[in-house]
Amino acid sequence: MKRSRRSFLKQTSLAGAGVLAANAGWTAQSYKRIIGANDRVRVGVVGFSDRHRGSHIPCFLNHYKKLNFDLVAVSDIWKKRREEGAAIWKEKIGHDVVACRNNEELYSKKLVDAVFISTADFQHALHTIEAVKAGCDAYVEKPFAETMEDNRAALKAVKESGKIIQIGSQRRSGANYHAADAFIKSGRFGPITMVELTWNVNQPGRWRREALIKQLREEDTDWKRYLLNRPYEAFDPRKYLEFRLFWPYSSGAAGQWMSHQIDTVHWFTGLPHPRSVVANGGIYVWKDGRRNWDTTTAVFDYGPLNDPSDGFQVIFASRMHNGDDDPSEIYYSNGGELNLITNTVSPKGGLGKKAASAMGMQPNLLPEMKLSEVEKVVASADTGGDNLTSNHVLNWMNCVRSRKQPNAPVEAGYYHSIANIMTTAAIRRGSRATFDENTQEVMVEGKVFRY
Repeated sequence: MKRSRRSFLKQTSLAGAGVLAANAGWTAQSYKRIIGANDRVRVGVVGFSDRHRGSHIPCFLNHYKKLNFDLVAVSDIWKKRREEGAAIWKEKIGHDVVACRNNEELYSKKLVDAVFISTADFQHALHTIEAVKAGCDAYVEKPFAETMEDNRAALKAVKESGKIIQIGSQRRSGANYHAADAFIKSGRFGPITMVELTWNVNQPGRWRREALIKQLREEDTDWKRYLLNRPYEAFDPRKYLEFRLFWPYSSGAAGQWMSHQIDTVHWFTGLPHPRSVVANGGIYVWKDGRRNWDTTTAVFDYGPLNDPSDGFQVIFASRMHNGDDDPSEIYYSNGGELNLITNTVSPKGGLGKKAASAMGMQPNLLPEMKLSEVEKVVASADTGGDNLTSNHVLNWMNCVRSRKQPNAPVEAGYYHSIANIMTTAAIRRGSRATFDENTQEVMVEGKVFRY
């Protein structure tokens, strides 16, 4: 199994029609602006969103003084949020903050060295391209991309630029997740046989913005700029403010929640994406005009492409009508489980003495142990600067200084996006989705998946 996985990783690292072959080192373009040790790093905001307000602001404030960072500009195409963002940051930071009507204005003014990107899900990859082409590093919220076209283009732009991109997969900055990664990679856990991921809530208002919708007028924003490369639809404040409920502006639960959890599978195993995905579900409870399901179960097959007998299954299940917003991740092996709800390793479910002896086999049981440090996952976006996200923002800021790769580099976003897009394809087409390594395309029934 180890040999075949090593072969698989070697093959995939060379695949992708040249997309993944870009040099990760310095380029001529990346030397255009090197931030010195004593230079102040000027940061801008691309999209003054709820996520930015509730999490990025407190996390940035935790670290900016000692690292000599500053917040200098806010770009948002909605007048209300643009002005609100500049005013809130002025209060927090103690000086005027420039309010920009759009990213073109932000970058043309040469105001910033780095940006937070927390716009609508489908915009993240495209706004990343704008940022790196303007010579900026970026902290980019997940999901990284909702189509493979955007995913490939953003990866290529980042790799060519040499800029520091931190994907907002904050589990990669959690001590308990690093301990889990080390334990699995040490071989002591044994081959993974199954992974169960769940994320359930009972919140009718999750991703709804009823009060704001009444305030949004088309003349106060730029609807065409909002749509970017998505098919034209008439102005709709719900699709603008409640985008997580509407494909093709968001993949819903897959992009918002699964992207966090499936990323740990890629990280712990070194496998970049699933071999196949099937999914089922529907809009069973909240019949409020949404397009994205309120109940989803996706089943993934992971393993080396050249050996279908070698691998494991991953199940992601999410329901939005019964749950406590307490995500769970459990990894299983023949010897027991690694539980990231309790941050423990245990022999639970392992091959015990009685069952083993009946087949003339040796028992296989993991030890009872705690992961080295416990750091509970905070599920809500409005975390007030939870430790995971604060650590993650700090890691990005340090890497902007050092030019080292951050905990969640652009490749992490590229690969979790493949899993998300495969899930969306399975949902939208009602068939098994696969991935073509040569073309780097998601396939359903022999055809490339599009909108």
